[in-house]
Amino acid sequence: MNQESFYRLAGRLFEQLQGAEHLFCDLGCESSDFVRLNQNRIRQAGAVRAAGLGLNLIDGERQAQASCDLSGDLDEDLNRARHLLGRLRERIVHVPADPYLNFSTEPSGSERWVGEDLPDARAAVAEVIAAGAGLDLVGIWASGEVQEGLASSIGHRHWYGGRSFNLDWSCYLEADKAVKAGYSGLTWEPAVLAGKLAQLRQGLEVMGRPARTIAPGRYRAYLAPAAVAELMNMLAWGGFDLKSQRTRQTPLLKLVRGERAFDPRVSIREEQDRGLTPAFTPEGFTTPDRVTLIDAGRFGTCLVDARDAKEYGEPVNAAGGSPQSVGLDPGDLAPAELLARLDTGLWIGNLWYCNWSDPNDCRVTGMTRFGTWWVEHGEIQCPVKVMRFDDSLYHLLGDRLEGLTRERELLMDPGTYEGRSTESALLPGILVSGIELAL
Repeated sequence: MNQESFYRLAGRLFEQLQGAEHLFCDLGCESSDFVRLNQNRIRQAGAVRAAGLGLNLIDGERQAQASCDLSGDLDEDLNRARHLLGRLRERIVHVPADPYLNFSTEPSGSERWVGEDLPDARAAVAEVIAAGAGLDLVGIWASGEVQEGLASSIGHRHWYGGRSFNLDWSCYLEADKAVKAGYSGLTWEPAVLAGKLAQLRQGLEVMGRPARTIAPGRYRAYLAPAAVAELMNMLAWGGFDLKSQRTRQTPLLKLVRGERAFDPRVSIREEQDRGLTPAFTPEGFTTPDRVTLIDAGRFGTCLVDARDAKEYGEPVNAAGGSPQSVGLDPGDLAPAELLARLDTGLWIGNLWYCNWSDPNDCRVTGMTRFGTWWVEHGEIQCPVKVMRFDDSLYHLLGDRLEGLTRERELLMDPGTYEGRSTESALLPGILVSGIELAL
């Protein structure tokens, strides 16, 4: 369903409203190609073409929501939507008043399209297979267009369309010995893919050396952007939403109170202006281009969705309490300097199975896994056997932070549950004077 058809469908539904009813219609469309690779060969390929309509009927202080799939035939879809609207009208009289019901009462409109013409999925995967010749490459390719729309009887008309690709893969040496990488974005560049695969080949050569067992303790370390992404995911787990702050459940409570701080070089932002997610909420509010969550090591602004805004009397600036386009400001470390600056310690490519070990101290535990190397005197020596880390982000992003890389990597969420995710992170790598390995 395109933009014009959606607005036409919504307009026909608005004609069915009665009394003081309001109706919000949200559309989610996906046109995606998927390819599963194993041993650098195509094992499964398919395409998804889907559209779904969500309705939120509001009458006074009550609301009722439901959704249905769309066929693409306007008459059939209109019949489905009218039936759904009737069911909502039957239900809403039995729904209690919602004290935190909050929606935009001012008409607004926007239109955003991002992403250039992507290569044909078949051609792109052929390039992957050619560049990965001789490798046991395992992964998933996903590409295509995601569209989201919002229309309301109040007068909201918002549309978002984004074209992107995401290649999430690992290269195996043997058994559980592997290195992992990803390549995602809005513009397909074969040279970038070739560079990433060249790095993986080097990593597999290191992986073939005898692994080193190191004792628990504190080690100098470089954390690549993919590892930093796991730390950002932990902060997103209750770290930035208004409700967690006001109920004192945020793991950043000491930062909020001014009792602890990150390094002044650490600034974390919700970067909606990168354009990978819609700039509007299901309730009709528009979101700012940027929200500074951590400002030079100090707590900045919370993410406030519509319900939290109503409960605590704050303006809406997000569709939810977790960042969807998180960005960590870059530093000044050049790639050529990283090994020399690290000197002796750990090169950590990925972190896994992260969880809070002590949220009151912003303390995270997790595992190293694919692509963790032992470095001596600026030279990569060998892989390190899997270790568990347990450390506070007040140290890793605070008093032990030595630098952030000049370049940042775009990491798009490969999730496809209920549709391809539009969430992303733009992150540098970080150099720390120590990370605590527990066992």
